[in-house]
Order: sequence, then structure tokens, then C-alpha cells
Amino acid sequence: MNSMTKTLYIVRHGQTDLNKRGIIQGRGMDTDLNDEGRRQAQLFFEAYKNTAFDKIYISALKRTQQSIQLFIDMGIPYEKLPGLDELGWGIHEGQPSTPENKVDFMQIMRDWTAGNLDSKFEGGESPNEVKARQLEALEVIMSHPEEKTVLICMHGRALRLLLCILTNRPLTEMDMFPHQNLVLYKVEYDGEKYEIVEFNNAQHFKTA
Repeated sequence: MNSMTKTLYIVRHGQTDLNKRGIIQGRGMDTDLNDEGRRQAQLFFEAYKNTAFDKIYISALKRTQQSIQLFIDMGIPYEKLPGLDELGWGIHEGQPSTPENKVDFMQIMRDWTAGNLDSKFEGGESPNEVKARQLEALEVIMSHPEEKTVLICMHGRALRLLLCILTNRPLTEMDMFPHQNLVLYKVEYDGEKYEIVEFNNAQHFKTA
């Protein structure tokens, strides 16, 4: 019987200019944090710098590394896993919001919640495709029993899908996991199952 336990601190990256402007980034847009994103990263660091992280996992996109760079600077080992990248939105990445593509997005969200999880935009990825690569990333993360406390920085839509996987929910329920930039989901693994012990925690932004 595997008695491995692990605590996962899972955060979404900090704000980028495209986030601020309401433009979809997805897997294909490798953007930088903006000033607000860097402020969020600093506040998150101040709140959690005394947590004894054994390892950090980030996506292959630089906005995740920039969000937790202050922890990396402390000497905590880190690893990039492309499996943690954002869902690819294909032709809609980097496009300004228009009435037309709003309709497209509404439609694909309806597809997904209706269970059409292979549905995707041209050039993009479906939730099922993202799940497949997330399971590979998760296998890497969970293959290190010596890493008891792990910090994972990833992306909004991908984060929702991962939380469904961890809590054994169908991907159709992805929208039950709200998130903002650099918000925390703390997840405990007891050797058998995952439990979310902190849900969408933004306490680190409530400065005195």
C-alpha cells in the first residue's frame, strides 16, 4: 500500500497585459507579467516564502516562471512541464474580443458543459487533449515521494481541468473552480485521494 502523502499548492500565473485587456492568451501566446502581475507575485511570495517547498513545477510558458521567480531565487529546485501549459485556443489566441468571437466562445463552453469534450477551435486543443498531457505531468509530479510540499504554477483554464482530474469530477464541471490571477488552490494527497483544503484562496492580496 502506498502511504505517500503530498501537499500541492497550485496557483494561476500573475496578470499579463493581455489578461488586463480581456484577450485570450492560450498556449500559443508567451506573454510577460505586467506591473500588476509582478505586484501579485510579490504579495504571494511574502505570504508563502516560509513554506518549505521541496520542488516547484511550472509550465513551459514564461508567465508561470515569472510568477514564482522569487521562490526559485531562494534556491528551490524547479522543473518545466509542458503538460501544465494553458489550453490552446487556436485561431482565437491574441485576438481582440469581438461580438463574433464572443459567440464562438459561448458556443464552445456550451459544448464542453454538455459533454462534447473533444470540441476545440481550429488549431487549438480540446479539454480531453489537455487532460491527456496533464495526466503525464501529474505522473511526473507524483513520482517523487520525497517531495512532500510542492508549488505548481499554471494557467486558468488548465487549472480548472486539473482540479477536475484531481477531485475525480467530470471535465464538464470545470467551471465550478473560479480563479483570478495568482490565486491559490491548496490540495492534500493522502496516499489514495486528493482533497482541496483551500479553495480559490486570495487572502494574500488582502493587505492591512
